[in-house]
Amino acid sequence: MLQKGICPHTKGKLSKPSFGVGVYNIYKPKGPTSYDIIRELKKQTEEKRIGHGGTLDPLASGVLIVAIGSEFTKQLDEIAHTDKEYLATIKLGQTSSTGDEEGEKTDIKYEKEPSENEIKTVLNLFVGKIKQTPPAYSAVKISGIPSYKLARQGKKVPLKERTVSIYETKFLEYNWPILKIDVKCSSGTYIRSLAEDIGKSLKTGAYLSDLVRLRVANFKIKDAIKL
Repeated sequence: MLQKGICPHTKGKLSKPSFGVGVYNIYKPKGPTSYDIIRELKKQTEEKRIGHGGTLDPLASGVLIVAIGSEFTKQLDEIAHTDKEYLATIKLGQTSSTGDEEGEKTDIKYEKEPSENEIKTVLNLFVGKIKQTPPAYSAVKISGIPSYKLARQGKKVPLKERTVSIYETKFLEYNWPILKIDVKCSSGTYIRSLAEDIGKSLKTGAYLSDLVRLRVANFKIKDAIKL
């Protein structure tokens, strides 16, 4: 059973939340790393045992589950393996060396811009249990080394295909070349890989231009605490 910590707020519109031991739903903005959030919380508390359940890339924002205190950090593995929901913005017509906005872009020659119906048909292909290869620029470890470190050294990263579960890929908005979808999925799903696979199926190429994590288990973005 997951336990939530209590985050009392002092009075006043400009006051900041104070943190005791517990599990917290923290909003991570675009820019800082997930560990930057941990570092900030360590400054605000006297607790040394602080961790997070499920990394968000610097260019992503949204729900980051943080545990403070040894009793609660033990829950992080359980939290990291729960279902998640994302708002993904995908740019068609290009690929990226990192699979996201950070990488070097390559224009893709395509025959035509896909229609909304064609996109919806392709999205349906990515529902259920699917095979997916993690991005080279990810935290997956190879012989104990995160694959992104190897990729940045120009080394070939031999990542294995894995099975993940996607419960829904909901079409939200499309205005070429930008596509927005809502994705409900299992832990271990890489939305960057999903974006690239959608681009391959559409024969336009694609990369993930923005990502917002809307939910981790029952922790929702509308309830997230801003530091």
